[in-house]
Amino acid sequence: MSKRLEGKVCVVTGAGSGMGRACAVEMAHEGGRVVVSDVNAASGGETVKLVKDFGGEALFIGCDLRDSAQIKALMDGAARHFGGIDVLHNNAAVHETDLTQQTSIEDLSEEVWDIVYEVNLRAVWLTTKHAVPYLRKSGAGVIVNVASTGSFVGYPMAGVYCATKGGVLLLTKATAIDLAKFGIRCNCYCPGAIDTPMLQKYYEAAVDKKAIMNVLTGAHLVPRLGRPEEIAKLACFLASDDSSFVNGAAYVIDGGTLAWRGTRAES
Repeated sequence: MSKRLEGKVCVVTGAGSGMGRACAVEMAHEGGRVVVSDVNAASGGETVKLVKDFGGEALFIGCDLRDSAQIKALMDGAARHFGGIDVLHNNAAVHETDLTQQTSIEDLSEEVWDIVYEVNLRAVWLTTKHAVPYLRKSGAGVIVNVASTGSFVGYPMAGVYCATKGGVLLLTKATAIDLAKFGIRCNCYCPGAIDTPMLQKYYEAAVDKKAIMNVLTGAHLVPRLGRPEEIAKLACFLASDDSSFVNGAAYVIDGGTLAWRGTRAES
């Protein structure tokens, strides 16, 4: 059976845990040679081990996505090690509840706003900027960004997260327009509530945990949290030639959350 990403070099940011780890592992299962990037070397190393345990190819390159020089070094290092870059998967993100309990619009600090903006949106532009020379040489380069249902609707305790994820969606479209002349495609997917460490921190930061979990799952037509491996299947489709006629698109993968104006949440 052919593998959809056979031989392709895939750079995955935020690949040390959650959806990023699941995507890196699935890309390797699909034949990709994966560059695992994360600010946490220990968790990134664990992802590399997961790939190598089944015979896949993986390399860890640490990167603080707030640092443009480190981002450039990530892309240069990936291309130097594997001979190029075919797929850039911009997965890394932070939520204000990762950084503070003061998350309302009036209480959020400028410092936290800047951190979330720099990781969630500015870095998506910078990784793309520094990957483009290699994606052009690929001949069929692909960029897959992670947006959110928060790109379309607001959530409590998530003002800057929603603002940046809305930006990722439109940056995806603008990127697709600018890079189409090079044969580079750019799409994003928009997850709902997925069972990841980020979601757990969001949940733990809530005063009324039952209410927040009801909000997260009650609006799903599929009545549960999503799983990272389900997200990874979509990411691999968008990274592969199976999606060759898809460009500038935003795929919603949210268990049906945005399909209706309702909730099954109990009071």
